[in-house]
Amino acid sequence: MQKIYIEQLEAYSLIGVYDWERENKQRLLFDIEIEADLSIAAQSDNVEDTLNYAQIASAVIHAAEQSKFKLIESLANYLIDSILEQFPSISVVKLKLSKPDILANAKNVAVEFCKGQVG
Repeated sequence: MQKIYIEQLEAYSLIGVYDWERENKQRLLFDIEIEADLSIAAQSDNVEDTLNYAQIASAVIHAAEQSKFKLIESLANYLIDSILEQFPSISVVKLKLSKPDILANAKNVAVEFCKGQVG
């Protein structure tokens, strides 16, 4: 199994439990690790034989921007389920969702979820 990484993907979302968090979209960062069989693409050098990581990134950004979740845990879980559903050739997805601007005395707050079936 091979991996594709999408790192520090940025999106803005209405996320949070406090009233002030529900007024303006907040910056979120996503680190996504995808396990899939990329061996055919490695041999063929044909884009049609691999995962389109631009489509994956676009799907994550779109879902985050449309989200009304209160918890980053809920959004992360939803995103992983969506990725696995939309891209069935993916075996495993690990997603770290960071909310970097939420605590004044911390650089970042994040959750990490992993789902799928190891081939």
